[in-house]
Amino acid sequence: MTHDFEAMRAAMVESQLRPNAVDDRRVIRAMAVLPREDFVPEDKAALAYAEMLLPLSDGRRMNLPMATARLLTEAALTPDDHVLVVGSATGYTAALCAGLAKSVVALEEDEALAAHGAKTLADFANVDSVSGPLTDGWAGGAPYDVIIVDGAIEHLPDALVAQLGDGGRLVAAMADDGVTRLVYGRKQGEAFGTTAFVDAQSAALPGFERPAAFVF
Repeated sequence: MTHDFEAMRAAMVESQLRPNAVDDRRVIRAMAVLPREDFVPEDKAALAYAEMLLPLSDGRRMNLPMATARLLTEAALTPDDHVLVVGSATGYTAALCAGLAKSVVALEEDEALAAHGAKTLADFANVDSVSGPLTDGWAGGAPYDVIIVDGAIEHLPDALVAQLGDGGRLVAAMADDGVTRLVYGRKQGEAFGTTAFVDAQSAALPGFERPAAFVF
């Protein structure tokens, strides 16, 4: 069966992005052009633009297009930014960043997803695909102007914040008590804090569980 992916992309922009405060023209343009179907398993291509958390492998899923777009919009990438994408999976968000920023490090720890991502990102000259624990970030490429945690986490490790440069921005989805909120943070000197800007369903990333509280 042949699918009209171009029409699907256009429908995604009009029905999922524009009605949800995605107002950065550069983000909209990037998502309207990049073939999302190239970044999903072949048997899931027909669902590439669906408003759902798309299954990838071993419990990992791809974020909703709206969540990805809102994170990129809040990150406000510039052509001079050096970006770290944490949990890059098959490379979709990193590929979007490649057209919006100067350079991108795409970090993934799942071997199958990392291999897929390295393949899909091979033609993007300004993207470096690396493999390692997501919670450790990638110190070898630090400092970063922007860190995008491409999924839902319960806890933000200090290691990621430490890899931001002064004035650096971080966007992520924080899960708390069954509610997931997209958040924006900025580092100023040694200070860092986040602010939630919208509730949005997001794909969970492994390893970011909230540390257990100490009980006397």
